[in-house]
Amino acid sequence: MKLLVINGPNLNFLGIREKSVYGNEDYDYLLNMIENKGRQVGAEIEVYQSNHEGAIIDRIQAAYFDSTDGIVINPGAYTHYSYAIRDALASITVPKIEIHISDITKREAFRQNSVTRDACDSQIYGRGLLGYLDAIDLCLELIHKGNHSGNEKNS
Repeated sequence: MKLLVINGPNLNFLGIREKSVYGNEDYDYLLNMIENKGRQVGAEIEVYQSNHEGAIIDRIQAAYFDSTDGIVINPGAYTHYSYAIRDALASITVPKIEIHISDITKREAFRQNSVTRDACDSQIYGRGLLGYLDAIDLCLELIHKGNHSGNEKNS
């Protein structure tokens, strides 16, 4: 089983930026948490981070060719306006889970809008870094069921 976790802009600054929103744990903590989860569930999990929209699109498109079974994505600020990332996600037919560390429904008005959500099977937000583990579990569940609609939304 091969999963891809994509992190967008500024996620590499976890533990540095807005600790009251994103917590004190740094990006390496998140990477270790995901690596441990992969070992626990017997999945190969690649984590990719970029601050560049085109690079994220390129990685999503590469997932089509590299036998990726599912994608967990935190598009960061691109969530709110990147129709290009949304279109790249929509072109990949594997299960896709959108994840946000903070509760985007209780933040600034612009953060409450997600243009990428409809290209994903589900959305998880407001669970801190643990949301990544929830997203991995849900992605694996959808892979095993062979069922992902692209319309179901969870939080």
